[in-house]
Amino acid sequence: MGYAALNSVGIEMRSWASLFLVANGFISLVPALLVGWACGKLLEDLPYKALGAAFSRHWFVNFISGNVLGFATLGLAVGIAMIFGGMKFELNGSGGWRALFVSLISSFLVFAAASAFEEALFRGYILQTFARSGLAPLAIGITSVFFGAVHAGNPNAGTISTINTVIAGIWFGVAYLKTRDLWFVWGLHLMWNFAQGSVFGIEVSGMHDLVTMPLMKEIDSGPLWLTGETYGIEGGIACTVALIVSGLVIHYAPFPKPDIEMLALTEPPKPDVT
Repeated sequence: MGYAALNSVGIEMRSWASLFLVANGFISLVPALLVGWACGKLLEDLPYKALGAAFSRHWFVNFISGNVLGFATLGLAVGIAMIFGGMKFELNGSGGWRALFVSLISSFLVFAAASAFEEALFRGYILQTFARSGLAPLAIGITSVFFGAVHAGNPNAGTISTINTVIAGIWFGVAYLKTRDLWFVWGLHLMWNFAQGSVFGIEVSGMHDLVTMPLMKEIDSGPLWLTGETYGIEGGIACTVALIVSGLVIHYAPFPKPDIEMLALTEPPKPDVT
């Protein structure tokens, strides 16, 4: 009955599903930021800016840099799967350019909201307060294991996909430490998901119904251990290689750099020298 009523006025249920996912991500993001800010304020007398979600001096550059590197990393994984496996693509022109445009915009908003929430949760106050205590590697390890665990129940998840998700958590943790804000890591996470699902038409963490009409259609004949097949590229070794390479680039590259103020808010306090 609901489908018939909405279709009669030209509104598809999947469009409403996208709106619901965006709203759900935003509703989840707000308390994650508020709790992170409250913990920092009450427990450590820190300003909201310390959480890394304020409009700091280089926030936009960091966000764009994250988007560029996120796309490049996903592109590297796809390239490995195409060269050494049976993954290939063809343009998806079946629904027309208007439908494609609507799909790209709506899916971008879905991935933006979801990735912002996950970064505020996993790379927010918990990781940051450990980093201020000089325990950043431990915090990245713990939060990455939890990050992998919450994705372990996704459709068609397996051992490689779970390991890759833990590695992705480490990748995001290293990205946070690079700029000490959430903008760079949010751009990284957002564009990884958007490029994967909306551009290449690959399942995103095992889910294939988040994008109504991707730019391309994926044709994946395996092998499973390399390309991930039904889970998406995150379930294969091609993803493992790309994440490790990208993580090393982030760690060793001279750019981007954290603002001096953000570094002061997130570094362990220096001992007094008397």
